[in-house]
Amino acid sequence: MSQTHSIRGRCLCGAVCIRAAAKHAHVEACHCIMCRTWSGGPLLSVECGDSAVIDGEEHVTVYGSSDWAERGFCSRCGTHLFYRLKRGGVFAVPVGLLEPGTPWEFTKQIFIDHRPAYYAFANATEQLTGEEVFAQHGA
Repeated sequence: MSQTHSIRGRCLCGAVCIRAAAKHAHVEACHCIMCRTWSGGPLLSVECGDSAVIDGEEHVTVYGSSDWAERGFCSRCGTHLFYRLKRGGVFAVPVGLLEPGTPWEFTKQIFIDHRPAYYAFANATEQLTGEEVFAQHGA
């Protein structure tokens, strides 16, 4: 699926709602140490570019997790809301946050060289190392 998909999701308490246009109906997994620490496992997300609209933004806390990226969460209930690059237009929303309805397809895994040995996905996906990801984004 190459067309954009309108998505909507909200935090556990309902204080924050995100609306965006997903670039495609693809789910990507990030195995980097920061994503695994933040989410308790790999981050499964949908990329939205810079199209996101956040309602309840006064309840969003943003944490600068690195020199190049930041993560947002609801300050009331702690729900993870997004990961975004500080420069470059990447805005990713955890797929579990989104309302059901889109037929998502798991297509890519990044930082595959950081994936611990205790889990592995059976899906056939594109797999990029951390070095390959940084090269794509000019970091």
